[in-house]
Amino acid sequence: MTGQSKKLVVIGDFAWDVLIRTNRKLQAGGDTFGEVMLAPGGSAANVAVWASRCGMPTVFIGKIGRDRFGELAINDLYRENVQFDPIQTDEHRTAGVAVWIDHTGQRSMVSGQGADFYLLPSELPVDVISNARHLHLTAWSFFTDPPRSAARNAARIAKKNGISLSLDPGSFQMIEEIGVDKFIQFTNDLDIDIFFPNFEEGKILTGKSDEEEIAQTLAAIYPSAVIALKLDKDGALININGKSTPIPPGTETIIDATGAGDSFAGAYLSQYLNTKNHLKAARFSVKISSWVVNKIGARPSMDQNLRHLIR
Repeated sequence: MTGQSKKLVVIGDFAWDVLIRTNRKLQAGGDTFGEVMLAPGGSAANVAVWASRCGMPTVFIGKIGRDRFGELAINDLYRENVQFDPIQTDEHRTAGVAVWIDHTGQRSMVSGQGADFYLLPSELPVDVISNARHLHLTAWSFFTDPPRSAARNAARIAKKNGISLSLDPGSFQMIEEIGVDKFIQFTNDLDIDIFFPNFEEGKILTGKSDEEEIAQTLAAIYPSAVIALKLDKDGALININGKSTPIPPGTETIIDATGAGDSFAGAYLSQYLNTKNHLKAARFSVKISSWVVNKIGARPSMDQNLRHLIR
């Protein structure tokens, strides 16, 4: 497996999202109408799907339950042209996440610890990782152990084989809960090449509230990484070797922010791995994530507008 035949490998979580959305503020103890739907998700799986949709051959590595939701996960990734040789277990159920989308389009999540939280180093397909074109990890694999040991081991395998690595820090609240110093300890020795924080994650990790200061401080914490700071309706800020470049936004509206960061990372990796141009990748990924936030769910069905953006 050489050159263009190598694939992006994404390791981490697959979960089913129960999306709950209302058009008005929910009163404590009250009732209202809204939208309730079941949709495929999981940060790592979302990145894999978006990379595949954007034209990058992609492999997803993750653990699922040997249950009905696990069967649906296999079928879902197959439909999305993501290669998936599932690691299955009878001991834990396929993960589920409750996603609350408020009347402003912002989302909050409660994540159940499903099978994806129990991935072990011994279960990693070493040959797949060793032959990857790039390895992407999400912080959901770092907040508990397992699966932290598996994620760190995968990163070491990748680096031993000269493979580039990216990480999405995932959740400002979870970073707060395990502690900023611990999170940095678990991640800044991995020689990360691309780091994908959003503004809140960057603010927690650095203690800064200015976008430029956040990017510069993160570049010092992860000295080998390009910092791709996601800024929602303000676009993005890309820091390469200490120089920051703002990327203009692609929308002024947000209907549902669920999975926006995952679509950004997947689109970015697909574009960067083909062009080796970080700024071109960032502009492309802002367009894709801007389309996503004006739909419902982390992986809305593709339409002609999206296909036009990807072409």
